[in-house]
Amino acid sequence: MKPGDQNYFSGEVGPILEAVADRMIPKDAWPSATEGGVLGYLKRRASEDVATWMDLIEPGLRALDAEAIALHRQPFSELSVNEQDRLLQYLEQDRIRNWPFSPKLFFATLLSLVIEGYFGSPEAGGNREGKSWDMIGFRPGPVSEIQAPVPETDLPQRTFDQLRDQYDVIVVGAGAGGSVAAAVLAESGLRVLVVERGSWLRYNQVGSDHVRNHRFSKYGHNTGPGLEGNPRTILLANGDERVTAPFEGNYHNNAMTLGGGTRVYGAQAWRFHPDDFRMATRYGIPDGSSLSDWPITYDELEPYYERAEWEVGVSGDGNAHPGRGRRYRPYPMPAMPRTLEAERLARAAAKLGWDVGPVPLLINSVERDGRPACGRCGQCVGFACPTNSKNGGHNTMLLRAIATGNCDLICDTMVERIETEAGRLATGVRLVQAAGSVQRLQVRARHVVVAAGAIESARLLHNSASDAEPHGIGNRYGQVGKNLQGHVYSGAYALFDDPVQDGLGPGVSIATCRFAHGNGGGIIGGGMLANEFTRLPLIHWYRALAPDAARWGSAGKETMRESYLRTSHIQGPIQDIPTPKSRVRLSPTVKDRFGMPVAQLSGSVHPESLRAAAMLSEQAEAWLWAAGARRVWRTRPGGELSAGQHQAGTLRMGNDPSTSVTDPFGRVHGYNNLWVSDGSVHVTNGGVNPVLTILALAFRTAENLVKQG
Repeated sequence: MKPGDQNYFSGEVGPILEAVADRMIPKDAWPSATEGGVLGYLKRRASEDVATWMDLIEPGLRALDAEAIALHRQPFSELSVNEQDRLLQYLEQDRIRNWPFSPKLFFATLLSLVIEGYFGSPEAGGNREGKSWDMIGFRPGPVSEIQAPVPETDLPQRTFDQLRDQYDVIVVGAGAGGSVAAAVLAESGLRVLVVERGSWLRYNQVGSDHVRNHRFSKYGHNTGPGLEGNPRTILLANGDERVTAPFEGNYHNNAMTLGGGTRVYGAQAWRFHPDDFRMATRYGIPDGSSLSDWPITYDELEPYYERAEWEVGVSGDGNAHPGRGRRYRPYPMPAMPRTLEAERLARAAAKLGWDVGPVPLLINSVERDGRPACGRCGQCVGFACPTNSKNGGHNTMLLRAIATGNCDLICDTMVERIETEAGRLATGVRLVQAAGSVQRLQVRARHVVVAAGAIESARLLHNSASDAEPHGIGNRYGQVGKNLQGHVYSGAYALFDDPVQDGLGPGVSIATCRFAHGNGGGIIGGGMLANEFTRLPLIHWYRALAPDAARWGSAGKETMRESYLRTSHIQGPIQDIPTPKSRVRLSPTVKDRFGMPVAQLSGSVHPESLRAAAMLSEQAEAWLWAAGARRVWRTRPGGELSAGQHQAGTLRMGNDPSTSVTDPFGRVHGYNNLWVSDGSVHVTNGGVNPVLTILALAFRTAENLVKQG
C-alpha cells in the first residue's frame, strides 16, 4: 500500500483523533476543529509525513485511549469533557509514565497540526470557508473594492539553443542588484545575458499557503530553490557538519526566483545612516570583530539612493526621520496611510518626545507605471503581491532591460563557475541546467557581474578556483566568504484592552530611528524600531501569544479571538557587528544535484550585537507602555549565525586587497571586468533593511562598468 493510499483515520484511531481535536479547539459560537475542516488538513499532513504519523501520532492516540480505559474504564471519546481535558493536561505536562515516547512531544506535535488545520489556509485542506479567520478578524485579500490578482507582464526567456556565444555582460542573478545592473547596462547599448537560478513564478504559482512561505516556512516555501538537491551545511562547534534544507531557518534562504527576494519581500526602503559608513571611526573595533569603515561615504552614495527611489519606486515622507543624511528630492510617491495601530503609536511617541514617521516602502501608494496602488492585503511579506503593487526586480528593472532588445534572460539555470585567465581576466561562465538530463554550456563575456546574494556569490567565487587562484576567485588573502552578516531583530509584544489592529496591510506603518546611533552605555550602533507587518493567524499563535497564554481548549480559542486584533508588535533590526568567523566556505563532503560543493555556513552573533538588541527591546517596551498596553513582553535574539534574507558582507568592498574582496565600485581586486552587485559588498549592513542600499550600489557599479566600456 502506498503512503498516500493509507486510511489513517479508520477504525479505532478515528474517533480518538476527532475527540482530541475537538477538545483542543472546542465548539462554541464558532466551529470546532472537526467542523472547521481540521481532519482534511491532518490527512494531507499524514500523507506528506508518514513517519511522524505512524511513529508518533497514531501510537500516541492508541496509548491515550488505553490510558483513558485504565483510568476511567471508558475510551477517550466517551469520557466527559472534564475528564478528556484533564487527560490532555497530563500529556501536556508530561505527567503520564511508561509511554514509548514523550507524551508532551506527542501532545505538542498534534496540537500544532490541529492549530495549523484550523487557522491555516483553506487551500491547504483545513479552515473550512475561512471561518476561523472570520472569528479572529483576519482578512487575507485586498480591500473589497480592489480586484485581484492583477495581471503581470510575462518575461520572455531563452533556452540554451537561443543564447549567443558571447555577450558584453553576463549578470548572475535576477534579484535586486542583478535587475538594476541589467537595466542600466542594456539601456547603455551593451548586450546583456541575465542568468537566474530560479524559475519565473507567476502569481498563481507562488501560492498563499500559510505554512509554506518566506515568512513562515515550516514545511517548505513558495519560491526556490527546490527542496531536493539544494542543501547547505552548518559547521558545528565540534567540527562536524549538519545538512540543512532550504526551508529551515539556518539555511538563510533568500527567495531564488526571478526577482529574488523582491518577489516576496516586505519592501522597506531605508537609506543607511551616514554613520553606518564610518562605524570603526566612530566606535573603534570591538575585540573579535572585523568592524571597518566603508571606502565610500553616504554623500557619495546619495545620488544613487535618489535614483533607486525614483526609478524603482518608493513611497514615503522625505521630511520624516531627520538626521539620517541629506536628501535633495522627495520620494516619488506619498507615504502609505497610517494604520489604526500607527495612530496609537504616534500619540505614544509624542508623549515620549520621540520623532517618528512613516516607513518608506518599495510599494505603490498611488498608481504608478501602469500598476495600481497597494491593495492593503493581509499577507504581504512572504508572498507575491496580488495587485502587483510591490516594486521588485521582476516588474521594474528587468522589464526595462528586456524592453531594450539588448537583454536575454534564461531561468532555471545555474552558473557553475566563472572562467578566468591568469587570475586577472574573467572570460565568461559555465552554465548548467537540468532539462530532463543535465546540460552544460560555456558562454563568453567581456564582463561578468555577480549578483547571486551574499551566500551564493561567495560560493560561486570559491567554486571558480583555477591554477592561478587555487582557493577561488579573489581569494588570495582568504577574504572571500568572511564577515557574513544579516540582522539581529529584537523588540516587544503588547496586549491592549481594545483593538489596535485594523487588518490593513502591509501593516508596517510607523517607525523611529532615534536609536540608530548615540545610545550611550557603550552600545555600538543601534537600530530602527517599527510596528510589524500584518500577522498571519498561524504566526500569531506560534509567536505572538503571551508566554503564559492558554493555547488550546476553550480558553485557547478565546485567547486567539480576544488577542489577535489587540496585540501590537514593535521590533527592528540592529546594526550587526561583523566577525571574520561568520563566513561561507565550501562543504568538503556535501554536493548539490549538479555535483558542486554546497555552501558551508559557520559563525555566531558578536556579543556587542546582543547588547544593542537588548537596548532596542527595552525601548520597544517603553513605547508600548506609553501606548497604553496592559501587558508587554520582550523578544530577544539567540546567539547563532545572523544572515537571513538580509545577508551581506562576504565580498566586502575596500581599498586594501588584503582585507577586502572588491574595490569601492564593486570590482573584484585584480580584475578589470569582474564585478559584484549585491549585498556581498556591504562592509556593515546598517540598522535598517538593506535593499535600497543594494539597489543604489547596483546603479553605481553598473554606471561605472558602462564608463569603462
